[in-house]
Amino acid sequence: MKVEKVTDHIVKWLKDYAFKAGVKGYVVGVSGGVDSAVTSTLCAMTGLEVLCVEMPIHQHHDHVTRAQEHIIQLKHRFKNVDDVRSDLTPVFTVFKNQMPRVSDSPQVALALGNTRARLRMTTLYYHAGVRALLVAGTGNKVEDFGVGFYTKYGDGGVDVSPIADLLKSEVYTIATYLKVPESILKASPSDGLYGSERTDEDQIGASYDELERAMEQANKNIDIATLSAREQEVYRIYSSFNKKNQHKIKPIPVCTIPTDLLQI
Repeated sequence: MKVEKVTDHIVKWLKDYAFKAGVKGYVVGVSGGVDSAVTSTLCAMTGLEVLCVEMPIHQHHDHVTRAQEHIIQLKHRFKNVDDVRSDLTPVFTVFKNQMPRVSDSPQVALALGNTRARLRMTTLYYHAGVRALLVAGTGNKVEDFGVGFYTKYGDGGVDVSPIADLLKSEVYTIATYLKVPESILKASPSDGLYGSERTDEDQIGASYDELERAMEQANKNIDIATLSAREQEVYRIYSSFNKKNQHKIKPIPVCTIPTDLLQI
């Protein structure tokens, strides 16, 4: 990958898109992870207005620390960057307490995790609306188009996706080039939706490097029998996530009405 040229291409794309849309710049939710760090830095490089938003909800201490370290560094490097902290813990608590009480289950935990992501999406669009900004998404190619590892109408609810054509390994390469803080580069990827330090690998059952290989194997229709035992396991994990998350990966289905039914 030609890192400098890819970086310049994304920055120009972001700048052109904002200009055509008639907005001042971008708002980015900063989580302390590499994807949001790269996205916010790329947005900052446009010279347009950039708002970094922290949105803790019972957040793990390490996430908060990394997010703040990145924001401080970014504001020092770019004068067009501002930040705001919207603590959503009280909002989430009120929402949770208003819901019917049901027994603890994986389904309830997942629903509450997705609720956190959707509260954050609403918050980003509030800040974007009052400042005439667009919401920049932070999803990468493996998450968005491989395993669908994001929340529909949560972190998937964005205006633009500047890094969605980059594999996770490519995001790390650009992050190094952009001088993202070392603490973020070394941190294990985590969506931060469950309070504890529950990594993406813990939830998926495979690392992003493994998922990238499985994604490539699937795209090439490789005979799974030729793979090692671990590669076969990861391939099945990838295929399972890809299949069940097609409702995220594909456009929303539209019920098309036959023309003869619309005629009077």
